[in-house]
Amino acid sequence: QVQLVESGGGLVQAGGSLRLSCTASGRTFSSYAMGWFRQAPGKDREFVASINRYSNTYYVDSVKGRFTISRDNAKNTVYLQMISLKPEDTAVYYCAAKGPTYSNTQYSSPGLYDYWGQGTQVTVSS
Repeated sequence: QVQLVESGGGLVQAGGSLRLSCTASGRTFSSYAMGWFRQAPGKDREFVASINRYSNTYYVDSVKGRFTISRDNAKNTVYLQMISLKPEDTAVYYCAAKGPTYSNTQYSSPGLYDYWGQGTQVTVSS
């Protein structure tokens, strides 16, 4: 069982930055693929970014060039650095883990992930 705890959300003005963190329990974090998703009110959960065990990354088009996903296996933590935030980025952001995995595959579907955090609210004001 893996537990995920997100932090770093908050209220920011358009154009601002935030860094989300997600810390995982367990000793096999390095073998997990990790993802960030978000869900705005009345909308489906949306893929944002993923990073596999080889630290290869993948992003939804709407955040490319603005968001960066990274991982620190020594700290069991995955990050989502967000810059140039827009009001449409407002959502609850969720961290997810899949694994352990052994492939170089990227996972963008929520149904492929095994564990989820509780979410952290990001609000971008115009």
